Amino acid sequence: MSIDTLFEPANVAGLDLPNRFAMAPMTRQFSPGGVPGEDVADYYARRSAAGIGLIITEGTYVDHPSAGNTPRVPDFFGAEAAAGWKRVAERVHAAGGLIVPQLWHVGINRDTRNGGGSPDLTFSPSAISLKGREHGHAMTTQDIDDLVASYARGAALAQELGFDGAEIHAAHGYLIDQFLWKFTNRRTDSYGGEAAARARFGAEIVAAIRSAVGPDFPIIFRFSQWKGGHYDAKSADTPDELAALLTPISDAGASIFHPSTRRFWLPEFDGSDLTLAGWAKQITGKPVIAVGSVGLGGAYEPGADVRVPTSDLTKVGEIFDRGDFDLVAVGRALLANYDWAEKVRTQRSEELRAYSHDLESVLR
Repeated sequence: MSIDTLFEPANVAGLDLPNRFAMAPMTRQFSPGGVPGEDVADYYARRSAAGIGLIITEGTYVDHPSAGNTPRVPDFFGAEAAAGWKRVAERVHAAGGLIVPQLWHVGINRDTRNGGGSPDLTFSPSAISLKGREHGHAMTTQDIDDLVASYARGAALAQELGFDGAEIHAAHGYLIDQFLWKFTNRRTDSYGGEAAARARFGAEIVAAIRSAVGPDFPIIFRFSQWKGGHYDAKSADTPDELAALLTPISDAGASIFHPSTRRFWLPEFDGSDLTLAGWAKQITGKPVIAVGSVGLGGAYEPGADVRVPTSDLTKVGEIFDRGDFDLVAVGRALLANYDWAEKVRTQRSEELRAYSHDLESVLR
């Protein structure tokens, strides 16, 4: 397989993309007061100009006071933040790329230390403690309805601002994922218990967004098995359980699934070579974005200082050829090399810079 195929234009869920590469969503905390400035526009536009077809932004807070309280994470509501995001979208489009915001609620991961807000706004499916944080506020059905409406307003704003779609962050142990994962979802009502019930909150969010934006606006649903600090966790222990989780979300109107893995090439379940991306595509029949250590010369490990990037996409091409995914997202390699895609396309691997936690340039 020639990786040239990955650089060819493609239509995926109505998105006319210049190639099959996406920028993975990565939190930057470079938006003081929740407002993205010109540096944020520069950051995304230069990666589009250098050959990334689809930008998925860092997580952005939806318009509910419980969504999160880190002051440099961008909001996706309010006039000032909206104006900033409109400039970002315009700059990316001018550079030849497409862009979607990632809509986010951190759930029980909300930081209430050092005067960081009321514990009553630390929402979770059930009253549990996670990662040493105090007990979350078990969401009422009214809370659920309010959050569903917040996500719908966020996606409608994305459409109004000229974005090309919207991604729902339902991975890594944040709020929607806390509903999907049986460890954090101990509800006994219609939002807890079996997999299909645990998927109800996510499905209602997708359905509300679909109602708000119409039939053609792409909705990306990002999910994961692993959780922050729990890398061996699984929301679904079997393919059947995964199908029970994803099918209601697909039926509600999700356009693309974005299964987040730490190593894109690994099989997800015993007895099959299918990756998590492959299972998502087989179950839903929808397009899929693969992600996880793409472009790194080895699997990324938390705390590792340097990862040498690579232009060898042989494994990416092999798994793409067998049909596991439609798009591939690049993370840390693209932080260190805003022009990673162009260097790979033109076989300039000797110019690729290593990713390091200490590199100020990776945030630009």
